[in-house]
Amino acid sequence: MPFPFRCFINRQILALIHNLLKTIGNYILSLLPVMAKPDAPSAAGPPPFDPSQPAPPVSFPISTLDDLESRSYFDSFHFPFNKASVRLRPGGADRPRILVCHDMAGGYLDDKWVQGGSNADAYTIWHWYLIDVFVYFSHTLVTLPPPCWTNTAHKHGVKVLGTFITEWNEGRVNANKLLATKESTHMYAERLTELATALGFDGWLINMEVDLDVRQIPNLKEFISHLTKTMHSSVPGSLVIWYDSVTVDGNLSWQNQLNESNKPFFDICDGIFVNYTWKEDYPKLSATVAGDRKFDVYMGIDVFGRGTYGGGQWDTNVALDVLKKDEVSAALFAPGWIYETKQPPDFQTAQNRWWSLVEKSWGVLQNYPQVLPFYSSFDQGHGQHIAIDGGQASSAPWNNISSQSFQPFIHFSGDTSADSIQVLVDFKEASYSGGGNITFKGTLKDDAYFATRLFQGELLLGDLPVHFTYSVKSDESSLLGLSLEFSSFVKEKTSVLLAHSRSTLLAMNHFSSKFSKVIMPRRVTKSAADPGWVIQESSITMNGYTLTEIHVVCYRAKLELDKLRLNSETDGVDNSLARSPTEFSAILGHITVKTSAQNPIFPPSTSWLVEGQDIKWTSGSQGSKTVSVKVIWTLKNGDSSLFPKYNIFVKKIANQEVGKPGGMLVGAQEYLGVAQVEAFYVSDLAVPSGTSNLKFIIQVCAVDGASQKVDDSPSLLLPVEGS
Repeated sequence: MPFPFRCFINRQILALIHNLLKTIGNYILSLLPVMAKPDAPSAAGPPPFDPSQPAPPVSFPISTLDDLESRSYFDSFHFPFNKASVRLRPGGADRPRILVCHDMAGGYLDDKWVQGGSNADAYTIWHWYLIDVFVYFSHTLVTLPPPCWTNTAHKHGVKVLGTFITEWNEGRVNANKLLATKESTHMYAERLTELATALGFDGWLINMEVDLDVRQIPNLKEFISHLTKTMHSSVPGSLVIWYDSVTVDGNLSWQNQLNESNKPFFDICDGIFVNYTWKEDYPKLSATVAGDRKFDVYMGIDVFGRGTYGGGQWDTNVALDVLKKDEVSAALFAPGWIYETKQPPDFQTAQNRWWSLVEKSWGVLQNYPQVLPFYSSFDQGHGQHIAIDGGQASSAPWNNISSQSFQPFIHFSGDTSADSIQVLVDFKEASYSGGGNITFKGTLKDDAYFATRLFQGELLLGDLPVHFTYSVKSDESSLLGLSLEFSSFVKEKTSVLLAHSRSTLLAMNHFSSKFSKVIMPRRVTKSAADPGWVIQESSITMNGYTLTEIHVVCYRAKLELDKLRLNSETDGVDNSLARSPTEFSAILGHITVKTSAQNPIFPPSTSWLVEGQDIKWTSGSQGSKTVSVKVIWTLKNGDSSLFPKYNIFVKKIANQEVGKPGGMLVGAQEYLGVAQVEAFYVSDLAVPSGTSNLKFIIQVCAVDGASQKVDDSPSLLLPVEGS
């Protein structure tokens, strides 16, 4: 919604205000000289956006039916960068579902920058385990989800939909053109299907928020039906969801339930998003009308609270509880309320608190790990630095939702005094990979330990040993282990502790009665870039068992416990049951779970074809230059889908000197960013005077988090113009 006071007015009043303001604005503009109109070109202003010209890749919507029909989007420079690279794992949920419609301040903000931006505090979502469907929403005709949302949602098993919307006066004109003939409805439906297929998302929310002539309803049904059929044919498992807006009589009349006025649309697509001003008995009534398709009824909840049942905001769970009881699905509209209204004390805390209400009401909806290899660095897709294999690659603030790793299921208690250890995703402490880690700080009493959920999985294990590798940075006496929960075919529970390497006797003695098995690391190494990171690898064979949970276990080293016991004995008092708590501090950097058969093999650099395109040099002062270039790479033979991302670096090489035939570096190797597709656009890179060549390096990364050595990675050597 474009109005700052949107949470205080309903939709009908908003429509009247919008049309009135537009009429007044158009009248005022008609009185101005042509050259004085605000939309007239200005020599001092930036040039209009030309999607055909090379520029930092962005995501953008399609605003006219003419552009949709002409397929001009596919001719844009930005199209190849906007393809989602992460495929959705197969499967569906035969249960009530949660749909999240993002509606974040109009859309296309920090998330529009495909290669990432510089706002470390950019909006994002990380509670994907509580979501089934994500809708990217804006008020433009065709809203195409930025690939960052599709990539991270797919990683977590969540479907992503774009939005097709007609509203206000422009929407009425578009609706007339769309519904002119049966052939026109088919053509536009096929264009939408082509876009979803090419960009890799999973369907559409259809919002026809205009009054129609009742004679247009047959063609509207044809449009919905044809879009649903073509989407199902092109993208198995895709969804087309109808928004509760126009009725079969052609009236724009929000029903707030499934009934005879909107069911004909529901019957020819995959579901209905019911408007959010429903009453308490409407979900149950809607479920009755839907019959065996009651899970396809998504009852809307406006998080801003605009007339929504229960009031939304911090009482969103009131409506969720009703929907859970009546066994229909939920559609959470605009959870960005937390971010937009700056809920205290800060976004991280407020977001975790709000989503904890959702979890308390509905429970966990997505489980992972489900397949191997499984890797998480706990990166939320933003931060104050970038780390690779324990070493800092960049100290600049950044955001890129595509970089989100599998998100941990961290429990939010809301009471800092309730837990002995505080657990949070941290963006300031040095990370092992990406820009985040999980920190554990607080106090632990002697002989006590603290355990907290990390992941809730559904991973059936085979006969090969499974290797768990994780990185830890801690003080000498603060230890981290992993607790694994398994279930057999007959629901027999087994718990295994993967203990820290510094705790052999303590772990065996202290934990043997608490776990079915205690396993010590088979291998312990340190990061070459930062020896403070200790990488531990343990193995286990549990053929036929399902891994259901992974917990982190915090406990004290034996050295510290012995010291406490010695002090106790010296005092002549037995304090074994009441010793004072001791400070605990540790950081978990990453976790990898895989079998020995899943070790990555990186192709040699000669296996890649690397090119530079759209090269543009600009001269600066004192012999310096800037360059913009599109770097593309292709694996000559083999499957490049095994490599989900690429780190991009540049080395600036000085003019050759006597005795140095290879030239010398001008400054250190520079991190430029990350690519999820086989292309990266370098924009206005500064090239110092005296630089003869630029070496662009594409560091290949595997699905298990491993990275190819920079010296072995494919590269492009670009001679500096005029050097």
